[in-house]
Amino acid sequence: MGIIGYTAGVYDLFHIGHLNILKRAKLECDHLIVAVTTDELCYERKGTYPFIPFVERMEIVESVKYVDEVVPQTHMDKMEAWRNLKFDRVFVGSDWKGTDRWNQLEREFAEVGVDIVYLPYTEHTSSSKLREALDKLREPV
Repeated sequence: MGIIGYTAGVYDLFHIGHLNILKRAKLECDHLIVAVTTDELCYERKGTYPFIPFVERMEIVESVKYVDEVVPQTHMDKMEAWRNLKFDRVFVGSDWKGTDRWNQLEREFAEVGVDIVYLPYTEHTSSSKLREALDKLREPV
């Protein structure tokens, strides 16, 4: 199968930043697995549910031509994901580079021969910014 790549995200309010990550990741692997965060895990991590329901977000990501396989992300344990999926590369936005969590993952993945590839973060668009704009539209005047 060649190089297997893996990335994960909520993919709520799918936007150009999401597409950029998936496109760039696919350029660096032969088979791209994308984990879509469940509604429950999103709520657990961020204290809010996604606008787009999990099943619909899975279908949206599955329809992107750069994606070869979609799986649910039910936990944040990346090593567990590796044990289940055996990927060779993990793709993550450059905004995570240098964080304690990803520094630790770099050490853990190095032990099993997995490369972490940091991809450029799209500064001007994010689901958080879109969510803020939508919330403002819903505020009473």
